[in-house]
Amino acid sequence: MEKKVTVKVCTGTLCYLMGGADLQLLPERIPAEIMAQVDFKGSTCSGYCNDPANGRAPFADVNGKCISEATIQKVLIAIKDELGGAYHGS
Repeated sequence: MEKKVTVKVCTGTLCYLMGGADLQLLPERIPAEIMAQVDFKGSTCSGYCNDPANGRAPFADVNGKCISEATIQKVLIAIKDELGGAYHGS
């Protein structure tokens, strides 16, 4: 069975203004060989910004793990880490 990764990108106002708008382009940057394994969702405010221990906006969530100061590159790395041995790309 193929491993699946769920990615949620916060689209709340703070995250959107702090760079989260760029994260909406993430599906275009996911390598084709793993796209079928990734479920990408926009999410209303995730609430991560309410706890300073979570870091700074923008936030994304990869399989329940909070990514602070999220960028496309950071989220792609988290996806590949989650897939582990199931990902054989570069």
